[in-house]
Amino acid sequence: MTRRLLLSYLSLILLVLLFLEVPFGYVYARGETSRFGNSGQQGAVMLAEVLEEKVEEEAASDVPQVVAGFARRTSSHVIVVDSTGKVLTDSRNTVATGTDLSGEPDIASALGNRSTTGTRQDPVLGGEAFVATMPGSSGTTVRCAVRVTYPLGGLTEKIRDTWLVLAAVGVGVLATVTVIAFALSRWITRPVRALERATTQLANGDIKDPPATDLGPPELRQLASSFTRTASRLQHLLRAQEAFASEASHQLKTPLTSLRLRLENFEPYLDPRAQGSLDEAVGEVERLGRMVHGLLALARLENSATTPEPTDLDTVVADRAAMWTAFAAEHLVDIAVSGPSVGRVWAIPGALEQIIDNLLSNALRISPPGSVITLAKTPLGEDPRAPANVALHVIDQGPGMSEGERQRAFDRFWRAADAYHDGTGLGLPIVQQLTRAGGGDVTLAAAPGGGLDAVVRLQPADTRRPPTARRSRTGARARHDAAPPARMGG
Repeated sequence: MTRRLLLSYLSLILLVLLFLEVPFGYVYARGETSRFGNSGQQGAVMLAEVLEEKVEEEAASDVPQVVAGFARRTSSHVIVVDSTGKVLTDSRNTVATGTDLSGEPDIASALGNRSTTGTRQDPVLGGEAFVATMPGSSGTTVRCAVRVTYPLGGLTEKIRDTWLVLAAVGVGVLATVTVIAFALSRWITRPVRALERATTQLANGDIKDPPATDLGPPELRQLASSFTRTASRLQHLLRAQEAFASEASHQLKTPLTSLRLRLENFEPYLDPRAQGSLDEAVGEVERLGRMVHGLLALARLENSATTPEPTDLDTVVADRAAMWTAFAAEHLVDIAVSGPSVGRVWAIPGALEQIIDNLLSNALRISPPGSVITLAKTPLGEDPRAPANVALHVIDQGPGMSEGERQRAFDRFWRAADAYHDGTGLGLPIVQQLTRAGGGDVTLAAAPGGGLDAVVRLQPADTRRPPTARRSRTGARARHDAAPPARMGG
């Protein structure tokens, strides 16, 4: 922002200087040229009058002396011809006396009692020159003609010096304005930068350096004050919500556990015909407990500041597959790991274990006996659906989902129409939250040959910085209880 403000100030000043200095330079140059021409023409006229009198008085011998003095004073080149066009004298002796110049246009015009002026290249003076050719006449009688050539080098140098002075003035003004504009821009943007730092800290969970409310323009001071009050209020609300999430887990688990025990204690005293209702009641209590646990896990995830860390995906996949193999064997389902080593990826601590546990739990619930759940690792750039990430596929051989169901599967509390009653609809939202916290994403796709392919895209840890810069406060407290398998979407 400082750079943009500085460029704005300098652009405005540059335009002002251009609109002021350039026209002034052109006007000055034209004025000097006009004054030079008028002065030269007047000098030539006066010389022609003096020489006309000398010729009329038959004092031609004085002509060279008068011409030499004039040429010396004005640094000019003077040629004088008589009424027939023959040279009487040349101040620089470049044309011999008696040479006929009546054929040259300006001399011919002067002999015809007409004066001419103009500029041309003069080899004698060595550059561009102003030429004034005047008749020495009395009435209509022309007794001589005078050609005076003035060098323009001095005038050109003077105009160039003027342009240089204007340029130096412009550069000086720009330099001064740059210093002033930079100081002003820093003064204006300093509270903005402070607000930016405070906003970043607030997004990371805590403001350590609140913006000062006594710097910058009054509007930005007011903004900083309002932001500080808002941030303080928001932090208070977040701490209150986090405290609730921390306390509620303990406060809710105890009565739910007690309720379940009391219901189970009724079993010996119930009529066998009421056994089914008791089992359903116990199941609903268990489902309520899982739902409360899932909601608290989501609340902790949303209210927690987390820092992704390099995590070995190969090790985590192998560990979770080994842990779930025995449980899957009880359901006559195999768990297979495929794909080459993919190395480390960015993930918040404990997140990969939770992600894999939730996806395996969902996949195991819907996998028919004799089927295989595959954990497939795809290295960087080899998956067309995730060309810039490492991909982990959890592929089952169950009934799969329709396109509409896959689009809604990450909505909270959503369950497929044929889902079992004990699903909570929070498993996949937790997986999505954990994946995105590490800079990745998760999608669902139809698996080849039927079933569902849950694709977890993760960023490789060979990048210099983690995809997010949030500080971890809760760590793995948000771990979801994935042991009770649930229908995909729960």
